[in-house]
Parts: sequence; C-alpha cells; structure tokens
Amino acid sequence: MEVNVLNIKGEDTGRKVTLNESVFGIEPNDHAIYLDVKQFMANQRQGTHKSKERSEISGSTRKLGRQKGGGGARRGDINSPVLVGGARVFGPKPRDYWFKLNKKVKTLARKSALSYKAQENAIIVVEDFTFEAPKTKDFVAMVNNLKIADKKLLLVLPGANKNVYLSARNIERADVAIASALNTYKVLDAETLVVTEDSLKAIENILS
Repeated sequence: MEVNVLNIKGEDTGRKVTLNESVFGIEPNDHAIYLDVKQFMANQRQGTHKSKERSEISGSTRKLGRQKGGGGARRGDINSPVLVGGARVFGPKPRDYWFKLNKKVKTLARKSALSYKAQENAIIVVEDFTFEAPKTKDFVAMVNNLKIADKKLLLVLPGANKNVYLSARNIERADVAIASALNTYKVLDAETLVVTEDSLKAIENILS
C-alpha cells in the first residue's frame, strides 16, 4: 500500500512511501488487541482501594444478643457485617492488577491496530519536521493544513521532541507519542494517525 508524503503545510511533496505489508497489511487479530488493551488499562489502575474488615473497625466487642432465640441472624459485636455500619466481608484490598502478556501477542496486537488504521485510510505520512519554539498555533496550523482539525489524532515521532510535544499539549483531541513507545490503545483511540517518515521506518524496524 502506497501513501503520499505531505509536508506540514498539507502540500504533496511528490514522494510516496510503501507501508510494510507485514506490519500494516496483516489480518487483524481482535483477541490479541483485546488482551493488549486489557493489560494497558490494568496497568493504569492504582489498586489502592481498601475497605475495613471486621478486625479493623473500632467498636465494642460486647455480644449484643443471645446466640439463639432472637428470630434473626446470629450476631456478635457491633462490628458484625450483618449490622448497618458494620464491617464488610471480603472487601477490596490494595493489589497490583498487572498480568503477564507474551511479547509476540503484544506485537501482533500493535500490528493488528495499525492494519485497521491502514484499512480505514486513517494514516497520514508527513515529512520529518520540528518547531523552532513551542507554539500551539504552529501545531494548530499544521493540523488545519492536513485537514484533520475535527478528528482525534495521534502524532508519532521518531524520538522525543520537546517543542512539538509542548505545542500539542494544550490541544484536547491531539496526542504525541514516539515510535518506540507506540501502544495498541493509543493507536485505536485515535481517529487519525499522523506519522513522520523516520518514525514510519522505526515502527517497521521494531515490529517487522
């Protein structure tokens, strides 16, 4: 699949790049995508939830009523889970939600997500660029020139670029990522993928 290379003014440079079929042209695997996104979302969880159990609540340990003959459930002290204001049985405890996922599955998931974007013609390749200073209006101008101002976009760079990152930071529907840190969730979350020429080579080198 060939894609025209544009500049940040939205003009065709006259060059074309061929998207690697082994990365952008595979049969997408939905289950691999599900697992990778599930792991990504799980890793975002703090896991600091906590509720007090019976031994952790303050209150008298005096037995409130007879063991039998009360006509209801037996209960001991005022901290009993049976009572309003009592403890919680098997409540949440701090935990880590991380789980293992094989590298091959993660790679397949990223290839599948990129292949979906290629099928939707939602990949724009631009020539490598940088900004002389962090200016939001320069990033907005580029987005307008590429005619994707109304879309949620992900700009993929070959490496860290502070000026471009700071220029995009205040734009609600724009995100910036580097090729080596590209993940399935971010690719699927964006409506349009804007990829520079060098970052396209980096993605293909990493995934092929």
